[in-house]
Amino acid sequence: MKYIVVLIDGMADEVIESLDNKTPLEYANIKHMDELAQVSELGMVQTVPKNMPPGSDVANLSIMGYDPYQYHTGRSPLEAANIGVNMLPSDVIFRCNLVTVSDHERFEDKLMVDHSASDITSEEARMLLLDLKAELETSEISFHAGTSYRNIIVWHEGHLDLDLKPPHDFLNQTLENHMPTGAAWIEDFTRRSYEILNHHPINEARRAKGLNPANCIWVWGEGKKPLLDNFETLYGLKAATISAVDLIHGIGVCAGMESIHVEGATGTLHTNFKGKANACINALRNNKDFVYLHLEATDECSHQGVLEDKIKAVEIIDKDVVGYLIEQLKHQNMDFRMMILPDHPTPIRLRTHTSDPVPYLIYDSTQAIKGENAYHERVCKNTGNYFASGPELMKYFLKTSK
Repeated sequence: MKYIVVLIDGMADEVIESLDNKTPLEYANIKHMDELAQVSELGMVQTVPKNMPPGSDVANLSIMGYDPYQYHTGRSPLEAANIGVNMLPSDVIFRCNLVTVSDHERFEDKLMVDHSASDITSEEARMLLLDLKAELETSEISFHAGTSYRNIIVWHEGHLDLDLKPPHDFLNQTLENHMPTGAAWIEDFTRRSYEILNHHPINEARRAKGLNPANCIWVWGEGKKPLLDNFETLYGLKAATISAVDLIHGIGVCAGMESIHVEGATGTLHTNFKGKANACINALRNNKDFVYLHLEATDECSHQGVLEDKIKAVEIIDKDVVGYLIEQLKHQNMDFRMMILPDHPTPIRLRTHTSDPVPYLIYDSTQAIKGENAYHERVCKNTGNYFASGPELMKYFLKTSK
């Protein structure tokens, strides 16, 4: 038996009046997921534990079967693990976003315009990081280039008595009420980065193309070196992750999973969806028992507040990922179980994550059951099926197939 988790990041949402009082998932044309719903188990799962922030780190750890209360040490260390950053137990690791802020003269009056600087390319980001390193790096604080706007800072012998806000939590708001506190160097680096980056040649070229400049850094997501139990030891399955996001691969690396990187995978609406699906099939054919296939586009569209693109992303995933996987796996006579779900809601109205339960679908190719007429939040809630945590759902997903 093979196992596939299709994780559609931030897909869950609220009812929207302009969509005839439906959610984006309910409104979208998702023929393949709706067909699966008719022969699958549907329900709701609480992926984010109480009193924990609804970040993708917490939610995906939970869904992968790791209790965040026990295993979560911060988001950034997981990303750092994926890009090979050497971490000591005394290090504090941070996410360093390349962001776009407005040109208001007083720094605190600037607006957080874009948490991803128009999804800046990794090559452009790497060049900006080199100049930041030259101006700001010290023996205590080091920069490490990641993917696109997602980069890493390591503070050697640092502490965690900090108050840092994710930039996607206050889009189009001033920086004044969200400035970092707890370490003077973080605010200093933030201010100085604007001076270094605002008129950088790369950013002037981006402005000329109508793209947002990566004219500031934003430091957040602090944490320490993670230590996860090996996934194969826990569940007896050889596993792999497929994603465009360092965080997901970082969790996989710490859990002993293979990281599969797909050419053209960007984490946006324009990612290589079909390539990811093919990579999943190839992994299952090549001795992998479990694949965690992560799709970021729906979350990015939600953060940008573009409803039409979120719906489009859901529909593309339905056709080019879910539909394609089902067709190919059945063609190869492969017995499999597939679970489809988001990690957390990212409502378009809020443009950030919430902690509400999310809808799941579990399909077993060897055992069709009487399901529901569609897959979306309302139907899943009405089934009455409910899991109080991601680890409980993961154990159920794997155990019930044996």
